[in-house]
Amino acid sequence: MKNSDWPKWAVESIEVAPPNPEWIDAGRAEVKELMQRLGPFGVKEVEHVGSTSIRDLPAKPIIDVMAKISSFDEVDEIAGKLAGDQWHYVPVELDNRPWRRFFIKVEGDKRVAHLHLLLEGESRWEQQRTFRDRLNGDSSLKEEYAELKKRLAIQFPDDREAYSDGKAAFIQRVLDGSEAEDS
Repeated sequence: MKNSDWPKWAVESIEVAPPNPEWIDAGRAEVKELMQRLGPFGVKEVEHVGSTSIRDLPAKPIIDVMAKISSFDEVDEIAGKLAGDQWHYVPVELDNRPWRRFFIKVEGDKRVAHLHLLLEGESRWEQQRTFRDRLNGDSSLKEEYAELKKRLAIQFPDDREAYSDGKAAFIQRVLDGSEAEDS
């Protein structure tokens, strides 16, 4: 499938919006809804992560949530259950991240939320939480990340992979960094 055949939301430009306090409430609402929808599949934990979970941080206006699951065996059934709420499953061969199963929630041809299904024991679960919590607790790290995100959005407006890759070193530094452990 050529990019021109993809839906608009699959190829939309990266836009970093000013901080919005409503993102925290929107994250809580997604967590609550997904806990109900995914509970029958053994999901016991869903968390709001990503930039919209960090107070006063500019972000792509997309709510990122992660859910912990014991197996990917029922991902097709989960995709069917979530499809009625406009969640689109991205097959692992397109997502290219075998450690997760990825869903995109769409409203009006725009992404509004991402769901990252992670297996129990996946190290990225704790890393996502640690990154969120360290930035929420350190305004200088938050400012530095805000500037990086704005710069990358201008540099790579149509390349989500390059935008993400550009944040990787900063994210790793925050995860490894001792400056956050003192707070």
